[in-house]
Amino acid sequence: MSDKKASIGVVGGTGYTGVELLRLLAIHPNAEVVAVTSRSEKGKKVSDLFANLRGHVDVEFSDPDDGALKNCDLVFFATPNGVAMQSVPELLAAGVRVIDLAADFRIKDEKVWSTWYGQQHACPELLDRAVYGLPELNRELIASSPLVANPGCYPTAVQIGLLPLLEAGVVDARRIIADAKSGVSGAGRQAKVDSLFAEAAESFKAYGASGHRHLPEIKQGLTQAAGEAVGLTFVPHLVPMVRGIEATLYADLVSHDQDLQSLFEKRYQNEPFVDVLPAGEHPATRSVKGSNMCRLALHRQPDSNVVIVTSVIDNLVKGAAGQAIQNMNIMLGYAETAGLNFPAVLP
Repeated sequence: MSDKKASIGVVGGTGYTGVELLRLLAIHPNAEVVAVTSRSEKGKKVSDLFANLRGHVDVEFSDPDDGALKNCDLVFFATPNGVAMQSVPELLAAGVRVIDLAADFRIKDEKVWSTWYGQQHACPELLDRAVYGLPELNRELIASSPLVANPGCYPTAVQIGLLPLLEAGVVDARRIIADAKSGVSGAGRQAKVDSLFAEAAESFKAYGASGHRHLPEIKQGLTQAAGEAVGLTFVPHLVPMVRGIEATLYADLVSHDQDLQSLFEKRYQNEPFVDVLPAGEHPATRSVKGSNMCRLALHRQPDSNVVIVTSVIDNLVKGAAGQAIQNMNIMLGYAETAGLNFPAVLP
């Protein structure tokens, strides 16, 4: 398929992730968006709802049940948790590839998924078939899978920051801390009190400290990397900015024979969207704004056995829509950087 444009469908094109997906697909050299669905906006032009797409996306919202999605080469679900699993089996049976940007297929254990997401899974038989779409971990599996579960935003920043340490076995996998912060766009485009300007501006708070939905997802990926059960304390925070995630990660060293900077540089030397900064630097969320890049840096404090990794991403790009397109490129045989090889926005 690498020599022709793929016909693309987007289910749920009215949220922040959906519009970011459409923005990036609009400049993709190998993709043509032919269907964008929304029951509430059916018949309205996409560009009438999102003025930034005027002149770039000339498609009307359609009903997801009108059959157009079955004629697509690949369909993205940018929908709330629990929506994709209702439609995915039928699309797969029609030969359509699927990337779900929600959490329906991220967790392999059905009981764990139901516990954290508060509902029964509609197609648990697909959980083993779905591939977890972190390219830095599962690139070969993504390439051959018709169903990819796009990772969450926090899990992306945390896992990329910890993979080299766990794969090399140089830290105690039983005691890892992930202290992460996100901008308010991570809460979605719905009207929520905590996301109101007067609530979020000039304020900074933790949430989900007793247990966040992304915890089992992160532990699942880190356990795969470590080859053993991982003990993780994960606490997310809301900060008064629109985009961006910063994760400060802590782990106890059990081996001092490894040059950690070299370990990270070697692990990610061929990864197009991971940038390992010189040791001791502090990557800022503004350095990845609007880009598909994850930037990392390593730290050690004097007389400390703790390695500190700082990791930043744009939650809507590498944390959602950009990574989904990266997965699409891998699945359809395009250059992995196609439609994504652009710098961050400053200021």
